[in-house]
Amino acid sequence: MSAVLVKGQNGPLNVNDVVISMQIAAPADLSAILVTAHGKVRSDADFVFFNQPSGPGVNLQPGNGAQSASLMVSLGAVPADIAQLRAIITLDDPNTNFGRIAPPVAYVSDAGGNVLFEYRIEGLNTESIVIALELYRRQGDWKVRAVGQGYAGGFAALVTDHGVNVNEPQAQPQSPQAPPPPQQYAPTGGYPPPAPQFAPTGGYPPPAQGFSPPQGQPGYPAPPPPTQSMERDLPKNHAVSLVKGQRVNLRKEGGAALTYVKMGLGWDPVKRGGMFGNKAVDIDLDASVVLFADMSPVDVVYYGSLASKDGSIRHQGDNLTGEGEGDDEVIVVDLTRIASHVNTLLFIVTSYKGHTFEQVANAFCRLVDGQSNAELARYTLAGGMPFTGMAMAKVYRTGPGGDWKMEALGEGIQAKHPGEAVPQLGRFLATY
Repeated sequence: MSAVLVKGQNGPLNVNDVVISMQIAAPADLSAILVTAHGKVRSDADFVFFNQPSGPGVNLQPGNGAQSASLMVSLGAVPADIAQLRAIITLDDPNTNFGRIAPPVAYVSDAGGNVLFEYRIEGLNTESIVIALELYRRQGDWKVRAVGQGYAGGFAALVTDHGVNVNEPQAQPQSPQAPPPPQQYAPTGGYPPPAPQFAPTGGYPPPAQGFSPPQGQPGYPAPPPPTQSMERDLPKNHAVSLVKGQRVNLRKEGGAALTYVKMGLGWDPVKRGGMFGNKAVDIDLDASVVLFADMSPVDVVYYGSLASKDGSIRHQGDNLTGEGEGDDEVIVVDLTRIASHVNTLLFIVTSYKGHTFEQVANAFCRLVDGQSNAELARYTLAGGMPFTGMAMAKVYRTGPGGDWKMEALGEGIQAKHPGEAVPQLGRFLATY
């Protein structure tokens, strides 16, 4: 029969081989740090985790299906200068916390699977990391202690405090010209906040209350106008690779204007650098398009509303991970059906969980002929930026019945949801 521990309580270990496991109601990692009497590792080899599953006397067994990961510990093989082994539980999603799930339970079993000790870790709130248990030496014998110490500094900070050398990529300082943090929304029934609602009149929403382009306001510099000489018709036989600020006319060289196009957007999650190099960050990006009549937003097409109110634009669905080749999300546009007062379509990507584009690789948007599926133009984002959203491209016309053009943007915004992005998009709406 197992002994139930409470926080701070300890018990003797009378076997040589033990297994530490957990029961938890959310995806989580189990890891171990072996430290000396000074509370520090001797080297990075004393840190056992998903990317380094073996250490002195310790092996990490990954979970499969309903079975969680476990730490196999041979106490006799732990080096004599190691005083403690600390077992750590880390939630996979850094934007959640233990306060949102049932308290996790940590177990210590013998090699035959018999549970020796169990510890229900209560009292956690905003933490996403907890030192669950520690095995420690006392007068030549091994004992187990229920720790339950939540940690708020982040996983890399925790292991760094124990002397592990973590070579994580450094965050770029935010540019003084970057937009300020978005307006905070009071959640109603849970995150995310609703996208702007536009009351329809006569079958199509009228322009919402407009806003002047925030040129000259701090944090909202007007983008420099692209050089007109960069504007061109689309080549007949190959796709054009766009640079930031470049424009193309949505017509073929010597041919008629395009009427039916697709905007494909794609990205890949960056794998963790340094010691965390083999596990990609779980990033949820969403592609959206915001329709404007001059300076007024009139509609939003995104994962929660997959078609514009006039039926001219359709979103083909949400991709949660960005994994795989090709487009991650596709938005189809029938240019002939767009209402006459709509003159700008802004294609944006937002990070639902709040990851920045420093954690995203190979982000791109590409224009595809909706009839032939041939790629017409592509813009690839160069380098990561410390923003949670990105204005990738705009498709616009200079007046009712005017020709449509596309401009590559690649400008950062701070938004987890298109509803947060809309107030920041005025700087891209200058008329030409």
